[in-house]
Amino acid sequence: MPNHPNPITVIRLGYRVGRDPRINTHLGLVSRALGADEFLVSGDKNNKMFETIEQVTKTFGGTFKTNHLDAPLKWIRKYKSEEIEGGFNGTVVHLTMYGEDYRKVVNDIPKNKPLAIIVGGAKVPASIYRMSDYNVSVGNQPHSEVAALALFLDKLQNGNSIDQKFSNPKLEIIPDLERKNVIDHSKEEEE
Repeated sequence: MPNHPNPITVIRLGYRVGRDPRINTHLGLVSRALGADEFLVSGDKNNKMFETIEQVTKTFGGTFKTNHLDAPLKWIRKYKSEEIEGGFNGTVVHLTMYGEDYRKVVNDIPKNKPLAIIVGGAKVPASIYRMSDYNVSVGNQPHSEVAALALFLDKLQNGNSIDQKFSNPKLEIIPDLERKNVIDHSKEEEE
């Protein structure tokens, strides 16, 4: 269960097969683990990436969704303008080095509306900057989009993003200093 009261969608723009495929998979996994409900990818299609993320969801629980997005600009316009889940128009946050410090703006982001977080690719169209409600910077040095997303999701949820509880896990890992502590719920189902 996410710690944010409304749905969070993470959108990866401009994916190109063969260029950083693990980064995109990791963006999806971090989205899921740290409280997002959905991961959408525009650009080239890569069903293998989605299958990997979906397998993690089946194994470790939850109801995380993934999908390819053919027309991201159209989707974002619709997300912002139409009533969607909960009867609110969605808020759009764009993670970029050229925005406002995420630590200063995160408390201004409405919690009573669905949220879409855009993670750009190599070249982000200027229209994304204009369409976004917030252009948010996570640092002023080049670094990983995965790190930026993780820091932002954690700050958005008051430092509690890692405390997600997932429904119906087959496997559950319990942090333990002494040993690997894994609960296999699938064995419980067999009994």
